[in-house]
Amino acid sequence: MTGTASRPAAATAIPLVAVLVAAVNLRPAVTGVSPLFERIGVDLGLSTSALGLLATLPVICFGVFALAGTVLAQRFGEGPVTTGCMLVLAVSLLLRAAGPVWTLFAGTVAVGLAIGVANVVLPALIKRRFADRIPVVTALYTMLITCGAALGSGLAVPISDATGSPWRVPLALLAVPAALAFVACLPVVRDGPPPRPSVAAARPWRDRLAWAVTAMMGIQSLLAYVVFSWLPTIGADRGLSEAAAGALLSFSSVVQAAGSIGLPLLLRRLRDQRPAIVAVAAFTAAGLAGVTFAPVGGIWVWSAVLGVGQGAAFGLALTLIGLRSADAAGAAQLSGMAQCAGYVIAAVGPVGVGVMYDVTGAWTVPVVFLLGCCVLLATVCLPAGRDQVVGGRSAGGSG
Repeated sequence: MTGTASRPAAATAIPLVAVLVAAVNLRPAVTGVSPLFERIGVDLGLSTSALGLLATLPVICFGVFALAGTVLAQRFGEGPVTTGCMLVLAVSLLLRAAGPVWTLFAGTVAVGLAIGVANVVLPALIKRRFADRIPVVTALYTMLITCGAALGSGLAVPISDATGSPWRVPLALLAVPAALAFVACLPVVRDGPPPRPSVAAARPWRDRLAWAVTAMMGIQSLLAYVVFSWLPTIGADRGLSEAAAGALLSFSSVVQAAGSIGLPLLLRRLRDQRPAIVAVAAFTAAGLAGVTFAPVGGIWVWSAVLGVGQGAAFGLALTLIGLRSADAAGAAQLSGMAQCAGYVIAAVGPVGVGVMYDVTGAWTVPVVFLLGCCVLLATVCLPAGRDQVVGGRSAGGSG
């Protein structure tokens, strides 16, 4: 009896470990670079524009290679593709830190490819292996992505200082957890390709529900990358020291984990996720308005509100990909569409907000624009919360 019971437990635990260990590696390769920009620029003689391109390249790659993730998942299966992504990521991280400028940029593109494909196939893997626990598993997955992002940005400079290496050693060490993730994913490499999706699920670009899910991913991604890029500047303009302004972003990022892990409390009993969409939009809007316009003494509180809203929004966007898909193959199709468009939108958000700030010389117009995005999140994206799957059928409690 014990042996019989242990096999189902192992069958669940092994893919769960693979998903969660892979999740930890999806953001440090990006967030660990920006704290080292000045040191990289000095060492390699890069201009501010070149460093800006270095920051933007991974996000562009997330969008460009998202559709490749859909094709690869359909051809080989989510498990094998995830395993391959972790191997490519580990090798790419070493290449990025290896030498001259060309390896830095070539490695960055390869990093973006690996993470961009993994971004797509991991929600499909969750759909296949944990169809009855999508909100809970996605919450853990999102929380670990967020924690990985915070660790990447928080440890880069201390490791640089401790090792005496301006940037190469801190960036190369990121290959270690990626290699461990590759090993953790080896047991799921035996997963075969999923059955082909239904005709409707295979054509999400023609489906209104799929576009609502895509809008959810795109708008919350735009808000997230704008905050990542500009929250320290907002804090500094409001009178915080450089160190405190940087800590403001780290604090908000850490609190995002609370927002993502709290997601099951919102979704566990909700067949209709529309109230959750309105809630995350309201929290995000309140946080943005508070850090910008409220008395500066409360800026840390408003940063926490912002973190809760954005963590929950990210987790909800990923959860909806699973809930609105009929099966794993359909989840890969929808994930590719949502993340392709979403990250392309996200890539232009920080630039657009920066232009608004340069033109007006203040944060009023940019933040009003972001508040408008929150309104869109709470209105245009509402159909994504309905109890249906792409293709028009009721989800039937699939999550």
